Amino acid sequence: MRFFTCLLLLLFLSNLDAQSDYVIINNIQVKGNKRTKERIILREMDFAPGDTLELASLQERLEKNKNYIMNTGLFVLMDMNITSWNYETNEIDLLLEMKESWYIYPFPVFELADRNFNVWWTEQERSFKRVNYGIRFVHLNTTGNKDPLKLQFHLGYTQKLELVYQFPAFNKSQTFGLIGEFFYARNKEIAYRTIENKLEFQRVEDEFPLQRFRTGVNFFYRPKIRSIFYGKLEYQKNTISDFVKAELNPNYFLGTATSQALMYLRLEYAYENRDIKPYPTKGNYFSTVFEKEGLGIFKERNGAYLTTAFGQYFKLSDRWSTETILKSKIALIRDEQPYNNYWALGYLDDFLSGYEFYVIDGLDYYYAKTALRYKLFDARMNWGKYMPMEAFRDMPIKVFLALNNDFGYVNSTQFNEFNPLGNQMLWGGGIGLNFVLFYDKVIRIEYSFNHLWEKGLYLHYNLSF
Repeated sequence: MRFFTCLLLLLFLSNLDAQSDYVIINNIQVKGNKRTKERIILREMDFAPGDTLELASLQERLEKNKNYIMNTGLFVLMDMNITSWNYETNEIDLLLEMKESWYIYPFPVFELADRNFNVWWTEQERSFKRVNYGIRFVHLNTTGNKDPLKLQFHLGYTQKLELVYQFPAFNKSQTFGLIGEFFYARNKEIAYRTIENKLEFQRVEDEFPLQRFRTGVNFFYRPKIRSIFYGKLEYQKNTISDFVKAELNPNYFLGTATSQALMYLRLEYAYENRDIKPYPTKGNYFSTVFEKEGLGIFKERNGAYLTTAFGQYFKLSDRWSTETILKSKIALIRDEQPYNNYWALGYLDDFLSGYEFYVIDGLDYYYAKTALRYKLFDARMNWGKYMPMEAFRDMPIKVFLALNNDFGYVNSTQFNEFNPLGNQMLWGGGIGLNFVLFYDKVIRIEYSFNHLWEKGLYLHYNLSF
């Protein structure tokens, strides 16, 4: 179909003569959306029937809108092509052909409880006591309105029950939405302190030393394709056992309490202009987040943070691209913090190459992550009869060689006596192979160094649904 688009474009250019340098969108046809509502797809585009587009940037504009739709995560393949072109009126018709993803995932859970694979494999000696198992039900498109539902039940290291549902946009222009959430978890083991920038754990067989509960609602407002505002209001309660308070860490919550109840407020603005969100090669994004832990209703927690992130991606050629990520977090309340709320780098996605085995706790942090990438491979694999699920028989796969270079700093005002990595410049980098499967599944194998000249082979992956 792409050949057909290019052919029509060439035919139109050969007949331009004194014609205009623009085209008019006459009609947009959507094909292959068996479940997803057509209006949900068209909402992701930055033009509509009747709009006028510049001819010189037409192909680039179509490719960009294709990526907008793919970034919803609802489709595994898609083509956007011109099917007809009226040379007299400059009107064109578009066809959007797509293959929907497999939306329903009722499958058993088998996942690691540690911060990353490398910690579990090396420091925890591949212990299956540190594995969560259970059942997860995920529907990415419950009613065809891009409304994901997640229900999860865990046993094993963490006993957890979680329910999250994003309601369909409730106004005609599809700009307002709502997300409901319920979460409860309890553990036989607790990370109760940090020594030598590594978490120390204690297991208690006859009780649950840590229990967590939260429930709340998220609001979002999306006035434009690239901009979105979030708001979250949530009740949280964390509880530790008397043993943790008396024997392991009296500063876990500060004071004498064994529980911490709070109202949590989060406000966020995000601007998204990346071509492919899971693994971008061009474009940029920006986000700023204000968080308030404790709104005066409960007196057990008072914290406030401002987090800012920016990413810039340049596509230097068909194969070469660069990545730059800048992020900072500032504590707006500078009082002494409970250990439970005193964390910075080494958690979730906030880590530096070469520091996978460490956590660096602190009030504030900033880091810069850069990478130079070279695309080694780009193709589609067809699994045919070996793949029972039709949506995954055609597997796009890209392989990149990456050269990474990261810098960071954590401002630490507490617990510094036995944790030397705070309050100093951190550097890490190395070389890696990055695999991008099905558009949004990413596996990274990296050989990295840090400023201590420690080196190692590390694995990172994002295979979530």
